[in-house]
Amino acid sequence: MIEREWRPPYPLDLTGVLAPLRRGRGDPTWRSASDGGAIWRVSTTPDGAATVRLHRRGDGTVVAAGWGPGAQWELDGLPVLLGAEDNPEEFRAHHPLIADAARRMPGMRLGATRRVWDQLVPAVLEQKVTGTEARRSWRELCRRFSDPAPGPAELMPAGMRVPPTPAQIRGVPDWEWHKAGVDSARRRAILACAAVAHRLERAAELRGEEGRVLLRRIPGIGIWTAAEIAQRAWGDADAVSFGDFHIPTVVGWALVGRPLDDAGMLHELAPYVPQRQRAVRYVESSGFRRPRFGPRFSPRDYRAL
Repeated sequence: MIEREWRPPYPLDLTGVLAPLRRGRGDPTWRSASDGGAIWRVSTTPDGAATVRLHRRGDGTVVAAGWGPGAQWELDGLPVLLGAEDNPEEFRAHHPLIADAARRMPGMRLGATRRVWDQLVPAVLEQKVTGTEARRSWRELCRRFSDPAPGPAELMPAGMRVPPTPAQIRGVPDWEWHKAGVDSARRRAILACAAVAHRLERAAELRGEEGRVLLRRIPGIGIWTAAEIAQRAWGDADAVSFGDFHIPTVVGWALVGRPLDDAGMLHELAPYVPQRQRAVRYVESSGFRRPRFGPRFSPRDYRAL
């Protein structure tokens, strides 16, 4: 085990910053204590797998403990993971709801994992399906085709796994994708990315639109998927998930009192360039709930097809 302590020079909502990296309550790569204590996170790194345990002391200092060959790489990037390279002070609100959210949540920052691959696979799994479907597929792939998380079993939450590596993904048989509930289109996109995964890590170095363009060169990676990766891998404050089933509607009801399509959302968010995604995060975190007029979308089970 190695440890690092870091005291952020700004207000920090530790759980809020790390929450976008969690893929549902059963995510085997992310666990948190029920009492709001430590957060456990497992990742791949250029040096190998890493498990990191994070918690805050009463004086605001973040204490991180790491295990595995990639632990040092993860701890070296702790400030960046917790939003040290983010610039929320440059944000200007143009809607009362967003201004109120920004005032109430000074600790909300956009963190960066510096790692594309770990965000890529779950993002592709979330294409055009419900969250329930995507999270089930992610759990299946992790539990059946990846390695146990490094670290002391007596301290770690049970069942934690490393995200599957590109080599492990390439080794998943076709019928196992079906059993995991992944259709052929998403499977092809993930396999295409796995074949050039080392090159795609450069997107986190390029950042911004240039990084998103690099990701979109892979068949099956569009604007929505590239944005979802960019938001997490390099904390892209302007990468809006255009093409999302829910976000334009939520943003529309919150800002103008009616649902919007992508074009309408693009118009409403124009004043927030180059921090449009931060505006969306404030809307999503504000507690606002759009009106519901019908039943929820029913998930499909590709395993039964």
